[in-house]
Amino acid sequence: MTPAHLALGAGGEFDRLRAIFRALGRGARDLGDDCALLRLGRTTLALSIDASLEGVHFRTEWLSFREIGWRGGAAALSDLAAEGARPLGVLVSLGLPRGRGTRGGGRVDPAAEIMRGVAAVTKSVGARVLGGDLTRSSRYLVDVCAIGTVDRPVRRSGARPGDGLWVTGRLGGAGLGLARLRAGRRVATAVRRRFARPQPRIAAGRWLARRGARAMIDLSDGLAGDAGHLAAASRVRVALELERIPCWPGVAPRAAARSGEEYELLVALPRRFGAREARAFRAVTGLALTRIGACSAGRGVRMTDRGRGMTAPPGFDHFPAR
Repeated sequence: MTPAHLALGAGGEFDRLRAIFRALGRGARDLGDDCALLRLGRTTLALSIDASLEGVHFRTEWLSFREIGWRGGAAALSDLAAEGARPLGVLVSLGLPRGRGTRGGGRVDPAAEIMRGVAAVTKSVGARVLGGDLTRSSRYLVDVCAIGTVDRPVRRSGARPGDGLWVTGRLGGAGLGLARLRAGRRVATAVRRRFARPQPRIAAGRWLARRGARAMIDLSDGLAGDAGHLAAASRVRVALELERIPCWPGVAPRAAARSGEEYELLVALPRRFGAREARAFRAVTGLALTRIGACSAGRGVRMTDRGRGMTAPPGFDHFPAR
């Protein structure tokens, strides 16, 4: 049987992670989830780190420095949401190029503006900036470590055959915004906000954890790709129904399933969880919770469109096979 820390989905990035875990040996046996978890007395410390690099995760011609900071903070905090954790704060390392602080004819300090964004998203979930580091770099780099606590962590590995698969919110808005920015087209205000200021689903994750969530993962690399990680970690087969996916207006279901950096939550819930509980979730969080599939015995991800099998779109991969 594959060790839990090696049970990741397909892709070049995750092949490299498996190689790293093997190199670390027994010291890697607890790795491979959204957060590192350290038991401290009666509670558990949850920690996650997420790097955002200019030219890979963002472009300065698309986003303000404050938006760059918000996005970097949101990515790390979203991992806490996927564990059902309560955030305490963040540590931030910034890489800053020399002499690139001019915007609109005025002089701004990119470090200060980036940290305004990080602080704003952190404050929005009831936490604060705890410290960090600065270094010179050839490109802008925002590296955020998020720290929280959780009484009952929700790992990727707890899904069981018969569980329903549910997703928070709507998918595809971030992908739509990215496509329009790449094409140099006008981006509607709501779409731009979805791309530039994603919301970590902390309250949603904590509610779902209290209501018996068996497994959870945040959607950073696309629905099908992240579902593959949940399926591998839980050693179940995941069936996704394309027509059930809640889509952003103007986005087709297949594009919504491929869209990355959504930071919604994919969650496996017991069979007894149904429409009444989903309505209660919406009343508390203001978010829709939609059942889009189920878990069964087996392996991998199967996607259907009104009952017809189809190839699931790949998730984002930093190191795709050539």
